[in-house]
Amino acid sequence: MAETIKSLQPIETRLFINGEFRNSSSGKTFDVIYPYTKDVVAQVQEADVKDVNDAVDAAEAAFPAWRDLGVDKRGDYLRKLSDAVRESIPDLGKLESLSIGRPVSMYHDGKMAADQFRFFADHAWTTQGTASTNTPGIFKMTLKEPYGVAGLIIPWNFPMANLAGKMAPALAAGNTVVLKSSEKAPLTSLYFAKLVEKVGFPPGVVNIISGYGQPAGSTLAEHMKVRAISFTGSSLTGQRIHAASAKSNLKHVHTELGGKSPAIIFDDANLESAAQHTMFGIQFNSGQVCIANSRIYVQDNVKENFMHHFQAAMASVKMGDPLDPNTQHGPQIDHLQYKRVKEFIEIAEKEGKITLGGNPDEGYFIKPTIIEDLSEDSRVMKEEIFGPVVAVQTFKTEEEVIQKANATEFGLFASVFTTDLDRAIRLSRAIQAGTVAVNATGITGSAGDGAFGGYKMSGSGREGLLYSLENYLQTKTIVIKSA
Repeated sequence: MAETIKSLQPIETRLFINGEFRNSSSGKTFDVIYPYTKDVVAQVQEADVKDVNDAVDAAEAAFPAWRDLGVDKRGDYLRKLSDAVRESIPDLGKLESLSIGRPVSMYHDGKMAADQFRFFADHAWTTQGTASTNTPGIFKMTLKEPYGVAGLIIPWNFPMANLAGKMAPALAAGNTVVLKSSEKAPLTSLYFAKLVEKVGFPPGVVNIISGYGQPAGSTLAEHMKVRAISFTGSSLTGQRIHAASAKSNLKHVHTELGGKSPAIIFDDANLESAAQHTMFGIQFNSGQVCIANSRIYVQDNVKENFMHHFQAAMASVKMGDPLDPNTQHGPQIDHLQYKRVKEFIEIAEKEGKITLGGNPDEGYFIKPTIIEDLSEDSRVMKEEIFGPVVAVQTFKTEEEVIQKANATEFGLFASVFTTDLDRAIRLSRAIQAGTVAVNATGITGSAGDGAFGGYKMSGSGREGLLYSLENYLQTKTIVIKSA
């Protein structure tokens, strides 16, 4: 690890406000710890209320000129940023491994981020309004305009993917931004700030701060000069952000929150393929994924056959040093997350049967774990675990499994495995989830040009290449009366 850190030196740890790197006004820092060895990788500047206010003020001052720059010239900056991100993918992958423990072999976020900036550099031309002459003597136009300062709060599990998925459309639409990264994974966001500086963005257009939900995140959510905010993270924090908006200036809020995603496997499915997909869906990023298929419902007459393939797939996962390119499965991000997953495993040991995994290792590793024979009312079935722990249950009929799949306050993602097209359509319509993947799971259901977001407590609004711009635009009507 020492050689890896040395190759990345100097790791940027300062706040990026108004085009300059600076220490926090309080002088406070926090440690970033490599989950695999528990070594301190960096000490990062911790933003407080004054730093957030300074960042918002800088973004507000930069907004008029950035808005008036026009789509083409804003696009030039985004295209240069896309190229800079693409060239930096190896460094970004190593930094995320050091922050969150995701294996470098499983790092796809850098390419996704570069693609996002490239796409929105050109796609902003589509933000057009309408015109009407339906009323005699009246000419009406509707325009799409940026909000102003957009606050972006991203999670720790996929920092660069979330950064780009929010920042690229916000900037393309003409907003200026203040982004707060997670205190658990700030390093790629700060590295990205260096790319913003390298590309030469006007000061104040992009501001990046590191810190905790209190006070940095809450100050951003409550800020009277922030006109739109986009958050990805837990449902509880999402509720707090909505409340903060309501209590302050009713800023526009978009959220992508938690999930408890079901995967439904019928007896006519390709069971070997279903096993591979659902293994990836719960194991990827050590299960620290909002769309992880943490509930599997398999038709009772094929359960034994499915479990043969599923257990083999889960057992084949190679755990180890995230910086080793042969590693597929890293540790949980920190002791807090490790402890949370371990507690759910302990519940499962009492209420059901663990048929693979369990017995968490020291070093924050959780083996891919399969649980069977749980009550549908168990906390393991109801709450988001955010670890490589999956409950496998059985069902007999479509009606039964639809009821079970929908018996949750979450509704982010679901999967259906069947070769019956009519059944696939019926289930896709009946399941209460923002995305339903047929014969697939994990990231395959939300990538590219689909709309991504949740039903119920899984969020509000949608993100995606063809949808995200709307989160950062408001509609104005102009009425012109003829002489």
